[in-house]
Amino acid sequence: MSSPPLTREVARAAAGWLALIHSGEAGPADLAACQRWRAEAPEHEQAWQRAERLAGMLSGLPGAAGMAVLGRGNRGGRRQFAKTLLVLLIAAPVSYATWRAWDDGLVGQLTAAQHTATGERRRLVLDDGGILHLNTATAVDIAYGEDRREIRLYDGEILIETAPDHARTPPRPFTVRTAHGRLRALGTRFVVRTEGGAAAGNTHLTVIEGAVEVAPRHTSAATLVVQAGEQARFGAAAIGKVEAAATHSGDWTRGLLVADKLRLADFAAELGRHRPGILRCDPAVADLRITGAFQLDNIDATLAALPDTLPVSIVYRTRWWVGITAPKAEK
Repeated sequence: MSSPPLTREVARAAAGWLALIHSGEAGPADLAACQRWRAEAPEHEQAWQRAERLAGMLSGLPGAAGMAVLGRGNRGGRRQFAKTLLVLLIAAPVSYATWRAWDDGLVGQLTAAQHTATGERRRLVLDDGGILHLNTATAVDIAYGEDRREIRLYDGEILIETAPDHARTPPRPFTVRTAHGRLRALGTRFVVRTEGGAAAGNTHLTVIEGAVEVAPRHTSAATLVVQAGEQARFGAAAIGKVEAAATHSGDWTRGLLVADKLRLADFAAELGRHRPGILRCDPAVADLRITGAFQLDNIDATLAALPDTLPVSIVYRTRWWVGITAPKAEK
């Protein structure tokens, strides 16, 4: 399935706006102008959403192509990033047949039939009655055929509640494919999350009910059945250690982030997945611990409350660039 093409003019504008805002140099007038541009036409908002997904993917790539080039005052890096976005935005509408040829799913992330924007979550009812939850910044394709029920996860995180396949005898297998391999559900409820990009990253599986068989993409690698209450990460060639599952791994479907003595840096990283823009945690406070249940739909309120419980300050450079820092010494 393909996304409609963007004109070069619209793609260039979207790339320029996103590069400016992610650079941390945008002022209130810039942010207001960007919002007006997005509201001018449906094509503008479509281009912006596609550019945001691309920016998220580029943050996991090495070298100058990634978001690391966007430092404050680094106008050359901003221009290069905008050029990279422009090329990818124009190239995005390609067929599914090419998705394996480029970073094992980069193109798929752009052309997926179902996707969520940053901060968005969605619940879908599948054709067999099963439920598919999409977390923030997630891209999937749903492929049901005569002999299969398959979810292709290109990026992000999903929670699946499988249902019996009453439409076929024998029932079709239910599988999830990622860049790193295949997961086959054995009557179950489970969470799948991509981490770190297709090339160097891995897939994180958490089984809440039932069991899931994991088969890394390289066929020489051994398969493994992960049981309820267990979690494991796997790459294309091997499966990591099976561990006890995190208790609250599926709470995001209810709009909650539950932390139990979580490092503040990890807490900020998780919040940052659900908030457009950049959320940084100063290394000076990174190892502080936080506990509680926090609403994912009101992250700014969560940030505003942090100084009440931890020795930190919240610094807004712009609406889209926020830092959690050590408090300034009083004079």
